[in-house]
Amino acid sequence: MKAAVIVFPGSNCDRDMAVAFEQAGLQVEMVWHKDADLPADTDIVGVPGGFSFGDYLRCGAIAANAPIVNAVKAHADRGGYVLGVCNGFQVLTETGLLPGALLRNAGLKYICRTVGLRVEGSSIFTDPYGAGSEINLPIAHHDGNYFADADTLDLLENDGRVAFRYTGNPNGSARDIAGILSANKRVLGMMPHPERAADPAQGNTDGARLFAHLTEALTTA
Repeated sequence: MKAAVIVFPGSNCDRDMAVAFEQAGLQVEMVWHKDADLPADTDIVGVPGGFSFGDYLRCGAIAANAPIVNAVKAHADRGGYVLGVCNGFQVLTETGLLPGALLRNAGLKYICRTVGLRVEGSSIFTDPYGAGSEINLPIAHHDGNYFADADTLDLLENDGRVAFRYTGNPNGSARDIAGILSANKRVLGMMPHPERAADPAQGNTDGARLFAHLTEALTTA
């Protein structure tokens, strides 16, 4: 099974994501933003956190127009899996692969700490935890305040596309939303960092279960 991790200028969690995929048993290739194609037989694309293109214009706006994004969209359109974390979530909303937007934190301050999350619904990304369970993952963002209009929020709720909610909302996100899924539930965008909680040396392994289950599910699919 193969994962492709996209690298933009300003990415700083690309290696963390690659290591988490590798430790879970996936073969990983790093893909530069100017490449036109994903590696052959890519099963899942990782869009990592960081500050792509210095967060100029809007977070993720320039990255969303990089050459490789067309290949990521095509991968998602044919049912491939995509995981966007933090800046990667911002990129996915800018591409239209996920609805809504990530606004400036309600407190107007950068937040870097571990937060509680409640797992929602059923998907390849949430099934290793089980709906209703609570986990802890780190966040590190200035623009993590998830926003969408009421109709979009209702659609996400009704279709079971809210993947994670904050148990103590740190940034003002609508309905405590920390992560959402695409309509086919194969694209996940989330602000918390599971790749930073995937090894005992990090003091928390709650994120490791997500990556391990991805490998298991992809292997048996």
